[in-house]
Amino acid sequence: MTELLIKIFIKDKDNIANPRVRGQYGILSGCVGIAVNVILFAAKFLVGTLTNSIAITADAVNNLSDAGSCAVTVFGFKMSGKPADDEHPFGHGRIEYITAMVVSFIVLFMGFELGSQSIDKIRNPEDVTFSLVGAVIIGVSIFGKLWLALFNRKLGKKINSPAMSAVVADSLSDIAATSVTLIALVLSNFFPQLHIDGWLGIIVACFVLKAGYGIFKETLGALIGEPPTKETVKKLEEKILSYDNVTGIHDLILHNYGPDRFFGSVHVEMPSDIDVMISHDIIDNIERDIMREMGIQLIIHYDPIEVNNERVAELKSIAENVVKRIDEKLSIHDFRVVDGPSHTNLIFDVVVPHKFPISNDDLMAEISSEIIKNDPNFFCVMNVEHSFV
Repeated sequence: MTELLIKIFIKDKDNIANPRVRGQYGILSGCVGIAVNVILFAAKFLVGTLTNSIAITADAVNNLSDAGSCAVTVFGFKMSGKPADDEHPFGHGRIEYITAMVVSFIVLFMGFELGSQSIDKIRNPEDVTFSLVGAVIIGVSIFGKLWLALFNRKLGKKINSPAMSAVVADSLSDIAATSVTLIALVLSNFFPQLHIDGWLGIIVACFVLKAGYGIFKETLGALIGEPPTKETVKKLEEKILSYDNVTGIHDLILHNYGPDRFFGSVHVEMPSDIDVMISHDIIDNIERDIMREMGIQLIIHYDPIEVNNERVAELKSIAENVVKRIDEKLSIHDFRVVDGPSHTNLIFDVVVPHKFPISNDDLMAEISSEIIKNDPNFFCVMNVEHSFV
């Protein structure tokens, strides 16, 4: 069914790097979600009214809120697919994150509202009338939500969408909540005076609140700024290092302006004795190939290094061994040697992990003291920096 819907409604379905195609996936997800949730709302609301069950009625309202969430998703995908303009030169991709955030607020609101209604039901209990038709409808709705979750998960994986991930999480919480509702209805047939409806409504509210918080937390991280995945970094590094005369890379930074919309910069080390025009041509090829193959708009800074100087290589090895003895997570780059009449400058950058227990000043002092043990005429010129990936 999923593949059939994709084939019918999405032209050029495999070109997911195209914002227009990506938007079509989002609109399809939202429209299907609206249709399914409106049908479930109508059926559950009718059953809840007939059986006098707050859990079923609340579950029906939750489906209505899900339909609203799907409408927000449709709007978000239409807006995020807009091309870049003067006010937004990096495009509108982050609107998709905002869409997921709005969905989380809707889910959280419904969770609090359901909890409030359930507490009132506990204080003022009423008998719940069992209905076989109602039980069947609720059972069918569970399978409907399960299909919707699988549908959105498949679409979400195709385009790596946080908004669709939010819809999947919401659907899974609905499955748990509706299952509890079904239990409440069945128990009312055997224990009509138990008045468990309100308590089970509390459980449903907890599921809904947990889903809303999870969506909010995940989306907030994306909005604040998260590092790219390890797979993306590894693939990018391997690609750059595969080019002739590239001996090393460092200072990689990737900015996310929406799912799979990356802009970045990196320093590439190349032998200093190569003609600068050849190095420039290699860098141009790397930038162009990365854009075509990975969709990352990359700016490369060229760092010329000495690779055939045995003395420089020996002194670099000394510095590397010193920092590795202090902590295996430390690394150095941009190593240069400048000889003077009274001392030799060893110039390099030290990459330090976040939350490193040693302060920058103390770390530089320790590295310097260890290096000058090899020669008191060595003088270290260091810069401490943190990785962004």
